[in-house]
Amino acid sequence: MAENIHPIFDSILKTEQKEALLEQQSQVIWMVGLSGSGKSTLARALENSLHEKGILTALLDGDNLRTGINNNLGFSEEERTENIRRAAETAKLLAANGVVTICSLISPLESIRSMAKSIIGDKYYEVFIDCPLDICESRDVKGLYAKARKGLIKNFTGIDSPFEPPKQADLIVKTGEQGLEESLNEMLEKILPIVKLN
Repeated sequence: MAENIHPIFDSILKTEQKEALLEQQSQVIWMVGLSGSGKSTLARALENSLHEKGILTALLDGDNLRTGINNNLGFSEEERTENIRRAAETAKLLAANGVVTICSLISPLESIRSMAKSIIGDKYYEVFIDCPLDICESRDVKGLYAKARKGLIKNFTGIDSPFEPPKQADLIVKTGEQGLEESLNEMLEKILPIVKLN
């Protein structure tokens, strides 16, 4: 099958040409953290703020992806890995077209994040949304922790499936200690300089 595939990457418009048209630098903002840590809330706030500043964005949220491109995947380790692989490949395509891509995905294991980074390359910018499990569980916005504690959901991250905190995140946002506005401002301070063309 491989001999019948003929990529045309070398003959299509380059990322730099797309970035020049959009007057921005593409980046993949890969937000990781436990369910309930505030990833989706922050991702939406970040997208809105960048949009207001004239930055073209795309937001890839884990739950949204699982209703479409990843709707055939469960939550085994192999399926979680494939979930992240597809998300990373999608983010890579968007970034190649000049789009600042915000990914909000639990991404529980270091090996999974390493794979995403290897797919995306130097456009990968990892943000750890750091919130202790007990706070995430007390929020339980979607009611998932309660179900997991009752055994109604298997392989739930933080309960019966591991979460490995990132060792080398580009940015750590402590949402267990600060509110949305402070967290968003912290992200904007770091992200705006890398997405705006000089």
